[in-house]
Amino acid sequence: MDSADLSPLVEIMNRLRDPESGCPWDVEQSFATIAPYTIEEAYEVSDAIERNDMDALCDELGDLLLQVIFHSRMASELGAFDIAAVIQGICDKMIRRHPHIFSDVEATQAQTVLVNWETIKANERAAQFEKDPSALSGVAKALPALMRAEKLQKRAARTGFDWPDVSGAIDKLQEEILEVQEAQSEAERHDEIGDLLFAAVNVARHKRVDPEQALRDASAKFERRFRAMEAAAGQEFPDLSLIEKEQLWLDAKLSTAPAQ
Repeated sequence: MDSADLSPLVEIMNRLRDPESGCPWDVEQSFATIAPYTIEEAYEVSDAIERNDMDALCDELGDLLLQVIFHSRMASELGAFDIAAVIQGICDKMIRRHPHIFSDVEATQAQTVLVNWETIKANERAAQFEKDPSALSGVAKALPALMRAEKLQKRAARTGFDWPDVSGAIDKLQEEILEVQEAQSEAERHDEIGDLLFAAVNVARHKRVDPEQALRDASAKFERRFRAMEAAAGQEFPDLSLIEKEQLWLDAKLSTAPAQ
């Protein structure tokens, strides 16, 4: 496959950001104002993949690529870096992290590749030690909350700060449930529910379950069942009693259950 030419898209962004003749909205944007759009576009890519919609995926990948070009253009205006540096940087990183492909290191199994990958990443983090010596350095604050919690826990576990098995994590989860029940003030409830969610992520990690995906799947399941309830009841649904709605929920669970 021929390499794609990014220059037309780069030129479009250059014109949009031109301070004299560019688009007023694009010109006034900054890294901070564009960041939420970048995150949103990444989620829309994920959504297209989940729906197995290739046309949408192509479109959303274009939107995500535009975000990369946008940030690179703003950085170029500051004299920090440009899109060429972004591309060169990721090329260098991928070559560095795949020595079994681009050098003489042998790795014929996926597990060996993962071990090598983590070793290389650890060496890269060591190079940044003087900036932030913590084992938790580099875990982005903008990650989805469940994903960030899992990454923080994994980093801490590398230092030996972890439950020896899942039973400790489950006991902690049960402890946090009790503390939520006992919380009195709004601040206490906020704090304890945060601890409860963090403990739930710990259980998921020990059970080798992706908490972010598990919650996404649970939300999708709830949506399917709730929509089935609405469809079964029609316009009268809001006026039904809770008992009637619970029966509809049970019916919906049966009707939307995956085939065995």
